[in-house]
Amino acid sequence: MASSDQDLVPVLDKDGVRLTVDDAIATVTLTNPDKRNAQSPALWRALTEAGRQLPGSVRVVVLRAEGKSFSAGLDRQAFTPEGFDGEPSFVDLARGADAELDATIAEYQEAFTWWRRSDIVSVAAVQGHAIGAGFQLALACDLRVVADDVQFAMRETSLGLVPDLTGTHPLVGLVGYARALEICVTGRFVAAEEAVNTGLANVAVPVGQLDDTVRDLAAAVLAAPRDAVVETKALLRGAQDRTYEEQRAAERQSQARRLRDLAGVGD
Repeated sequence: MASSDQDLVPVLDKDGVRLTVDDAIATVTLTNPDKRNAQSPALWRALTEAGRQLPGSVRVVVLRAEGKSFSAGLDRQAFTPEGFDGEPSFVDLARGADAELDATIAEYQEAFTWWRRSDIVSVAAVQGHAIGAGFQLALACDLRVVADDVQFAMRETSLGLVPDLTGTHPLVGLVGYARALEICVTGRFVAAEEAVNTGLANVAVPVGQLDDTVRDLAAAVLAAPRDAVVETKALLRGAQDRTYEEQRAAERQSQARRLRDLAGVGD
C-alpha cells in the first residue's frame, strides 16, 4: 500500500497529511516521520480537509503513517508559552471565553469525526507508538489493523488533561468502562496482544505484513455491495443507543429498504 500510495497524484498534501485516491480506496497518510507524526492544529485542519475532499466513489479509507511510529500524539510545542506559529497557545485558549474555547476544541475534533460516516469504512493501519491524540485518531476509524510492535497509550490524564479528541466514546464501546478508565488514568501502554484480545484491534500482524493485510481487508469490504455495507454500518453504529426492541425495528426497516432496492421497487 505504501508504494501504490506514493505513485498516485495526491488530492491533498499539506501540513503532514497526504490524501490519495485510487478508485474506491482513499489513503490518508501521516507524513512527518522525523517527528513521529506528532499532531498540531494545522495537521487537524488538513485531516478535516481530507475528509471533505473525498470523491463520491470512495468506499474504503485507509489511515496510515510513514516511519516507525503511527503518531506520538500532540506535538509538545503546544505546551510551550508561544505554542505554534500563527496559532493561539494553550495558555491563550485557557484565558479566553468559555464559548471560544469550546468552539476551538470542537474545530479540532472535526478531524476525528468524519471517519465514522456511514458511506465509508475506515481502516487504521497502526505501527509503533500511537499515543494520546495518535491513539484517538486510530480510535476514530471503524477498524484497526496493528503491527506486532504497536504501543497504544492515552497520556492526557497523566498530563493533567482529559482525552478530548472523540476517543473516549469508542474506547468505552470497545473495551468497556472499567478497562477504559484504567487505560486512561494510568496512561500505560497497551500492546498488540492485549489490543486484539480486548477488541481495540481487529488483528495484529508482523510489521512487514501490515500494508498487505490492510489491502486484503479493503478488498474484502469492497467485495460486498456498497448499499448493503452502508446500511449494515449504520445499523451497527446505532445499536448501542437503541433498546433491543428498537434495534429489532431498525433491522426490519433496513432490510425492507434492501429488499425493495434489490427488487427494483420504489418507496
